[in-house]
Order: sequence, then structure tokens, then C-alpha cells
Amino acid sequence: MATPPPPHGPHPYAPPPSQAGPNPYGPQPGYPTPTPTPAPAPTSAPNQAAQAPHAYPYPQQPPVPQQYPPHQYPPQHQYPPHQHPDPYAQSYGAAAPAPGCMFCGAQPAVQATVRGHQGILYVMRFLSRSGMFCRSCGLATYREMSAKTLWQGWWSPLSVAITPLTLLINLGPRSRFRKLAPPMGGFRPPLDPGKPLTRRPEAMLFLVPMTLLALLLPVLFIIGLLADDPHDRSSTTGVEKAQTLVVGDCVHNDGDWHDQDLRTLDCGSADAQFKVTRTGHSSGEQCADGDYLADTKYSSDGMTTSCLTPLR
Repeated sequence: MATPPPPHGPHPYAPPPSQAGPNPYGPQPGYPTPTPTPAPAPTSAPNQAAQAPHAYPYPQQPPVPQQYPPHQYPPQHQYPPHQHPDPYAQSYGAAAPAPGCMFCGAQPAVQATVRGHQGILYVMRFLSRSGMFCRSCGLATYREMSAKTLWQGWWSPLSVAITPLTLLINLGPRSRFRKLAPPMGGFRPPLDPGKPLTRRPEAMLFLVPMTLLALLLPVLFIIGLLADDPHDRSSTTGVEKAQTLVVGDCVHNDGDWHDQDLRTLDCGSADAQFKVTRTGHSSGEQCADGDYLADTKYSSDGMTTSCLTPLR
């Protein structure tokens, strides 16, 4: 257990007041007590500090007078303004140079976007290249991307409509490139535009689908005419017009008697079933027993019937 510190009080090693000894610096017994010498009156002589009694170990310095108010400083020396010209002052005020071509750095250049398209079955890719183009680099980019679109952009269902639109959109940047002056300057030669788009082999691939599209409607019309039955044609009004039967025609019924579909044949043909023996235009005229009656639509006036005699 630690011993607590002693309470505050006089020095622990100081002698008690009753045992304090004489002052070693006081007057000793047997010696006269010195009488203090009075200080002389102050004078205005310049050597007053030298004549003053040495009451202190060092002479007292006179106080320094305060020349300025507190918290204020004397005025600083004013230097003339800087007279040297600023080498960057003119460059800040001058306009920034126009940006050059992103491929060769030549000028003049114009901001444009050239597009391309690829279609493969159900996968499509929309390509684009944007930036600053000079005349030569712009035409080279336009011809390259448009040529690839001509043979890569037709092989999906939707690409058949997207590819023509992409080629039409590229005509806008092409006209802007052709208006530029020939490129000048730059850190490398500009790109070679190459052959015009119409003189490249890819242009022939563009003519193939366009030719097929132009011939599609006439081909479909011709196929429709060839597939039509010459014995069952419609008029321009859309009303079905059957052929008129005359005495001596041989016919074959492709339907039933409630919905007749008669077509004429050669009487020597094995498919001939009936022969027209008489028409019912005369009043009181009747068909023979065993004959069949043709529908009125096969008559000339659409109101009378014809007698069909079986051949077998």
C-alpha cells in the first residue's frame, strides 16, 4: 500500500522558527551598521548614466518612446508597377486554332457522322464513326462504310428496309465533305478516298436486290395469271361469268348438281360426260328422259336452261 504524500505546508527540511539561525547576510555583531547614502538629485547632464551611483548591477536604460499607435505599422515602401511585358497575355486573348482532322490533323475539317449497317439472319449491327474529317479522310470513310453496307446489310428481314435508309443518311455527310477545300498541313498524309462508290464491286451486290425488288410485282402478276383457270374467270366487276353453252358442246361437271361447275371438252375425250342436245329458249320444248338440266348461268341470256344428255 502506497504512503500518501504529506500535506501541503512549509518545506519539510526547513528548521522550525525557534531553531532558525542568524541571517548570514545581515549585519554581523561587532561591526557598525552602514548608513545608506542618499541619492543625488537628477540632472540633465548627458553623462548622467555614468555618474549615477551603482544602485543596481547594470545601469538602467531610458525607456524607448512609442512612435506609432498600437496595432499599426509604418507605411511600407511603394514599388513601381511591374513594367516587364507578359509573354502569355497575347496568347490568352487570341482565338484557339480550329481542330484538324482526327486521322491526319489537316485543315479544313468538319464534324460529321458516317453510318453503316450489317444484317445476318436475326442479328443486326448499327455502325457509326463520328469526329472531325478533312475532305480526303471523310470521303474515304464514307466510301468504305457505304461499300461494306451494300453487301453486308441485306441478310436479315428488317435489314432490307434499314440498309436503304442508312445509305440515304450517308449522303448528308458526303455533301459536306465535297464542299471542303483540299486538306493542308497535318501530322501525316490523309487517307486515300479510292474509287467512287459506283465503280466498286460492292455496288453490283446492291443492284441484285434492287433488281429483284423491281421485278417482284410483275412476276407475282404473271404467276397469278398462269394459275388462273381459263374456264372460270371473273369480270372487272368481280361477278363470276360462266361460259355460254351451245348445242353440240361436250362438258364435264367438276361439282355437284346443286353447285354445277361445267367445263367444255372435246367430245372424243374420255373426261367428257354430257353433250348439249338442245336449249330451253323455245316455250314448251322439253328435254328427253334421262337428260340433265344445265344451270341458267350457262345460257346466253342467263334465264334459260340447256339439256345435257349423258354420253355413257
